[in-house]
Amino acid sequence: MRRADRLFQIIQVLRRTRRPVTADAMAAELETSKRTIYRDIADLMAQRVPIRGEAGVGYVLDGGFDLPPLMLTPDEIEAAVLGAQWVAGRGDPALARAAQDLIGKIVAAVPERLRPFALEPAARAAPRWNVAPDGLDMAQVRHAIRNGRKIALGYRDEQDQVSQRTVWPFAVGYHETVRLMIAWCELRTDFRSFRTDRVTAADFLDERYPERPATLRARYRRAMNEKMAAMGVKEPGGARD
Repeated sequence: MRRADRLFQIIQVLRRTRRPVTADAMAAELETSKRTIYRDIADLMAQRVPIRGEAGVGYVLDGGFDLPPLMLTPDEIEAAVLGAQWVAGRGDPALARAAQDLIGKIVAAVPERLRPFALEPAARAAPRWNVAPDGLDMAQVRHAIRNGRKIALGYRDEQDQVSQRTVWPFAVGYHETVRLMIAWCELRTDFRSFRTDRVTAADFLDERYPERPATLRARYRRAMNEKMAAMGVKEPGGARD
């Protein structure tokens, strides 16, 4: 690996996480020596790249620093295109269009020599599967999540019984043939996953819920991890209505 490429990759490794990254970890990933990493870190700091840390503890990249956009490697281009293909086949109509637009922007923005990696990638997502139709507008759901707003739902459970819920949505999940809206349910006073094809009615409220969406997501992960640990299961799931 050329030195310039290695310096770029060190910055990539550091901005990937907020936690300190040790020289050992960077050396292993970049297939070089720890001594070389120490020297490269010193050179980057001398060039005023805002890296903090010390040997034996690890290094972090301060916020506010970035590289010019779309300095992408072939692998990064293929990863972005593969992800966009997956969303184009499985997302709601608005998200699918955004994914197709993203591929077009990548093709237009990367240097000509890299365009084949976007136009004819080696990896491809499977074609669209037969997804169950949503019972509510998923673009509005995402808007509600971003703005921390409540949704009033009519919801049909597995026994075909319909209940009225007011929920605080904070994430959308994807299973093989259905989408899930993950939310705090005021009726159950707990986290619940709602199949979007079982929603019978939805009223998107102006009322904000009292917690930030990111806070709810963190609480949900902790609750699911604790529940799965108690059951002896490693992968988190979620209670579903």
